[in-house]
Amino acid sequence: MKVLIVNTSYDAGGAAVAARRLMEALTLNGAEASMLVRDGEVTNNSRVCVLPWRWLTQWHFLWERLVIFAKLGFRSKNLFAIDAAISGTDITRLREFREADVIHLHWVNQGMLSFADLRKIIRSGKPVVWTMHDAWPSTALCHLTLGCRQFTSQCRQCKYQAPSAWLAKVWRRKQRLIQEGDISFVACSRWLESEAKASALLHGQHIVSIPNCIDTRLFCPGDQQEARREEGLPTDCRLVLFVCQRVTNAYKGMNYLIEACRQLADEHPEMKDEVKVVLLGSHADEVASELPFPAIAVGYVNDEQRMARLYRSADVFVLPSLSENLPNTIMEAMACGVPCLGFRVGGIPEEIDHQRTGYVARYRDAADLAHGLRWLLYEADSKSLAKECVRKVKQCYSQAAVAVQYTEIYQQTMAHKHFRL
Repeated sequence: MKVLIVNTSYDAGGAAVAARRLMEALTLNGAEASMLVRDGEVTNNSRVCVLPWRWLTQWHFLWERLVIFAKLGFRSKNLFAIDAAISGTDITRLREFREADVIHLHWVNQGMLSFADLRKIIRSGKPVVWTMHDAWPSTALCHLTLGCRQFTSQCRQCKYQAPSAWLAKVWRRKQRLIQEGDISFVACSRWLESEAKASALLHGQHIVSIPNCIDTRLFCPGDQQEARREEGLPTDCRLVLFVCQRVTNAYKGMNYLIEACRQLADEHPEMKDEVKVVLLGSHADEVASELPFPAIAVGYVNDEQRMARLYRSADVFVLPSLSENLPNTIMEAMACGVPCLGFRVGGIPEEIDHQRTGYVARYRDAADLAHGLRWLLYEADSKSLAKECVRKVKQCYSQAAVAVQYTEIYQQTMAHKHFRL
């Protein structure tokens, strides 16, 4: 069975990481999996194909952003919060597409695939699986609904300030596409599965949940002090680690972490000498000075081996996101035996078992986040939590476990397609 995984990027963002890891997991499980991407630094991997016509793919990206910019009244706010599948590349002409038995779509926005391109994929007759890494397939335009429930009936007024007439037009186009297609949808968390099933766009569609996978040979426990020495981190304090692609992204909740640390510093001033915060991601230096505890801005890291060392260096990993599906970073930290802290939102409570593998704080509650951080650093049985973290990752998120589930979906989709033919 030949599976073609399609994703906008090879190495930027959580969806890219998840898609790449799935390709590796399927290959280890006996499938012939390859990946088609628009951009990314691909080195020495014959199973990854980058779209040709680079100048044209860049034009698709720029043209779509320009149209969205105009629709938003020439305001840059929310420019990357929505997508309308206006422009893209016809991948059905490529050899990799023609030779594939199954087309597996992942995150295909920002000029990768247009509605016309998606329709050609569906009309090719090949079985199509679409993994949802956010809400976009179930809404008119947005990736994060942030509490909006209009997608359960029809998106009519957009909190991202998209014009209502355009919103309705995109909704109808997406609705016709989905109704025409025979797509198997996969959500990366049970939470997103539930959200997708509530969508009027996806009413009656086949939707299941399968988590992302992780290489537990790479992300695994190790010597904390040795990892700190290799990374040049202090060895005589407790380290709290925060990781995201862009630290200043408001949806990742840095403001809540800052407030939680301020509360702890006020109530327990001794922690200022005992705790340091490691910030991993771009623009980390812009917020380091706002924390009451000494902060170490590492910057953006794209090396997975180094990422594993940084996780092993930490006593606690914290991700106070305001909207999440099933974050890879929590999975990675747990695989390294590091207990995690996050809000009760999205798929985070599926990953973190409260006070067994970490602490799940009340949503947008900085005080409870502070309580959880204090509990994990000073009160919890760290060895017991670490052991439980590793056990859960191996049981739920290992490459073998996830590859088997996806193989079943492929086989079911192929059988259903052949039956209909």
